Amino acid sequence: MEVRNSDLLQQQANRESGARTYPRRFPLAIRHAKGLTVTDMDGKEYIDCLAGAGTLALGHNHTVVTDAIREMIDANVPLHTLDITTATKEAFIDELLVCLPANFSRDARVHFCGPTGADGVEAAIKLAKIATGRSTILSFQGGYHGSTHATMSLSGNLHQKGALEGLVPNVHFMPYPYDYRCPFGLGGKAGEKAGLNFIRSVLSDPESGVTKPAAIILEAVQGEGGAIPAPDDWLKELRQLTLEHDVLLIIDEVQTGFGRTGKLFAFEHSGITPDIVVMSKAVGGGLPLSVIAYHKKYDKWQSGAHIGTFRGNQLAMAAGRNTLRFIRENDLAGHAARIGQQLETALRNLQTAFPQIGDVRGRGLMLGVEMIEDRTSDTQGYPKADPSLARSVQKSCFDRGLILEVGGRHSAVLRFLPPLIISTAEMLEVIGIFSDAIAENCAQRTLNVAE
Repeated sequence: MEVRNSDLLQQQANRESGARTYPRRFPLAIRHAKGLTVTDMDGKEYIDCLAGAGTLALGHNHTVVTDAIREMIDANVPLHTLDITTATKEAFIDELLVCLPANFSRDARVHFCGPTGADGVEAAIKLAKIATGRSTILSFQGGYHGSTHATMSLSGNLHQKGALEGLVPNVHFMPYPYDYRCPFGLGGKAGEKAGLNFIRSVLSDPESGVTKPAAIILEAVQGEGGAIPAPDDWLKELRQLTLEHDVLLIIDEVQTGFGRTGKLFAFEHSGITPDIVVMSKAVGGGLPLSVIAYHKKYDKWQSGAHIGTFRGNQLAMAAGRNTLRFIRENDLAGHAARIGQQLETALRNLQTAFPQIGDVRGRGLMLGVEMIEDRTSDTQGYPKADPSLARSVQKSCFDRGLILEVGGRHSAVLRFLPPLIISTAEMLEVIGIFSDAIAENCAQRTLNVAE
């Protein structure tokens, strides 16, 4: 009997938890996937610009990934080794260190974590606390670092926190330079300066109420927060502040790492050197893997201080090694910068035609489009976010065969995270579908307002 989308979706609804997310927005069951294309059980094809939330840097089933997996299986090498080393593991570390900036990697230590980005963040926070002997962490409004109990405590998202009490203490949130909705009502350089002055005050004022932190953690481009890039000068000055006050700087590169933003790492745009870098998603070539790298002087923890049964995922290390090498040797970071500019230009052209597009921002192939209610302001005087319009555009894209995620403040930002291998022709197809969806929904909103 032929299995249809509806059959598997009904089974999923009957058997999986209420915490499932993506099936609610993308009601499909995937039968086949290759490159940018996924095909559902009914034979309909979709362009995947979600790509495992940025995990699939080379798209679905790229040959460098599948070849690595086949070679491992055919060779009868171990697939699970805890943290016992293998030739596969050492080859992966070799490639990882080549990808990291030389001034960072030459003094780096590497620690393999449980197979999620959240566990990598947990490890980074634990390391910072152990290395400094302090317990306070500074994070940023709009940041997202995972949904475990500790990483949720570090994330700005209030939706997840609402039902929970007893989150990790001594976490304080700083203002992130979100130019379109500056928390100080200033924007531009003035807003950036105000934010840095606030952080400087927290670090230096003996009456700030915040004890000296072990670390500051941030994304150089906020992902779930709405594709918001940190200005280079702001990040440089923040790095200087952390050095002056002997506070570790943790950069969360879980979503941005390995070419996504037009550099191998998002922090490279500003030329800084962090103390700890958290990596996951693309690092495993599409398979579960998480790793942190940090300066050797902070390697203060004892044996067993951060463990996890699946930190020795050999298939992921093999797939990751091949993926990282392919990204580096084929300059996919440069490709992401160039083709991301093609997308950004098209999105800005749409913005001039449709006032419901409030902001276009991001870096490389990590771009966001913030939808707003035309002629309506929020309590701070900024254009009011329009999550219902964003969802409508998302649905229209899906109906036309394009998968896009929604995120950002009030879930009003349409996010582009296509595989880094996307071609110019494929990007033109994405732009065409998105343009049609925008035109259909924004024209309808304009008509409704006029009536």
